[in-house]
Amino acid sequence: MSDVEKPKIEFPCPDYPIKVMGENTAAYREAVLMVMQKHAAGFDEQKITVRDSRNGNYQSITVFIEATGKKQLTAIFEDLKKHPSTRMVL
Repeated sequence: MSDVEKPKIEFPCPDYPIKVMGENTAAYREAVLMVMQKHAAGFDEQKITVRDSRNGNYQSITVFIEATGKKQLTAIFEDLKKHPSTRMVL
């Protein structure tokens, strides 16, 4: 076994990707963006990527933010996970 350490994030971290997967609805996309606005106001909406699942029931939304610290990231992940339409947050 090796004693390889996990890479550490240096804050602030520009272009930090947050990917969330959930139901394919306009209301869900809006809810995701509201969480991002709450915790990372000023993120570049032009960099958002949205991909539908094969059958179109779900979609992945990737938003790039400037991560300011672990507390901010934890709050974002917790708020996204609380939404009933969320299936996964990465």
